[in-house]
Amino acid sequence: MDRVLTARQSAPVQNAAPSGPPYAPSTAALGGQPTVGLDVPITAVFLFLFLCGAVSHMTIFQMNRRRGHKFLFSGAMFGFCMARTASCVMRIVWAFRPTNISIAIAASVLVASGIVILFLLNLLFAQRILRAAHPHSGWHPLLSLVFKALYATLIASLLILISFTVLSFYTLDPTKRRIAHDLQLYGGTLFAVIAFLPIPIVLAGIILPHKSRVEKFGSGRFRTKVYILLTTASLLSLGAWFRIGTSYLPPRPLDDPAWYQSKACFYVFDFGVEVLVIWLYILVRVDRRFHIPDGSKGPGDYSGRASKKSVGGGNDEMGGEGKMVTRIMSEEEVFDDVPEDEVEQADREAAKIKDVEK
Repeated sequence: MDRVLTARQSAPVQNAAPSGPPYAPSTAALGGQPTVGLDVPITAVFLFLFLCGAVSHMTIFQMNRRRGHKFLFSGAMFGFCMARTASCVMRIVWAFRPTNISIAIAASVLVASGIVILFLLNLLFAQRILRAAHPHSGWHPLLSLVFKALYATLIASLLILISFTVLSFYTLDPTKRRIAHDLQLYGGTLFAVIAFLPIPIVLAGIILPHKSRVEKFGSGRFRTKVYILLTTASLLSLGAWFRIGTSYLPPRPLDDPAWYQSKACFYVFDFGVEVLVIWLYILVRVDRRFHIPDGSKGPGDYSGRASKKSVGGGNDEMGGEGKMVTRIMSEEEVFDDVPEDEVEQADREAAKIKDVEK
């Protein structure tokens, strides 16, 4: 996962000798063991922010549902906020019961696994932007299959990693612990890559030459959607790559953690990054900006207009023999930020020209 789950925040449970199972970790970890004086007040603040985020996302979801505006991602974000609320509660309980290893395991697994929901949402948003920018290639069955494989791999890896992480707390066998450690490094690397993946997907969608107009969806300008996704993906990537990068470094003893295992790093690169993302989702109203019509299954569905272009002609970016015309596109053309009335007027004029040519 984002870190080695056996240690990600499961720092020194105060137990000198193995007296399990479950067994206490023997190395330092990001955030260390929570304390009542320092961690409880900080975690309580984050608990409040996540709880308010859950209420906001559920309120938005219910308001949209009542007026027939279907956006299930608001429900997913509510689920993430509630999972983070549970993580904060378990971390506070752990601070009051530092010798209870079962609580440490629960707190560690909850913190490490919840972030996957945000990775999935950003990847889905990136897929929508790609399909809007390149309707025909974006809806290609092979590309759709690649995205589905990514989603399935992410979920399957999460389940495997949680299982082996819990197992590692219940065994002293070096071979089993090494296998669990290797799987955790694999999972953290996979999650970091997926956290970063929306960035190249979106950049490719706006940089590659367009064969047709961008299919506008949701409310607001298309370029604003791009900026929002690049911002949230950058924040999530920062946290994910920091966590997995430190996981590859040599382990440190419990009484001598490294600077990157401090409590400040934990709260900044874990809860801090996530709070920024979920509240940015609320403030910019992603439920409006990234909404698409129900039942969208192919090119033309996002904009609500069926494609009127025939193969090999009728495209203002194609030559007379169907060859792509290479040229530098303006900013408006890259983002297709042309007012809708101008688009419709241009389509009417193009239709008139076709009728005259016939």
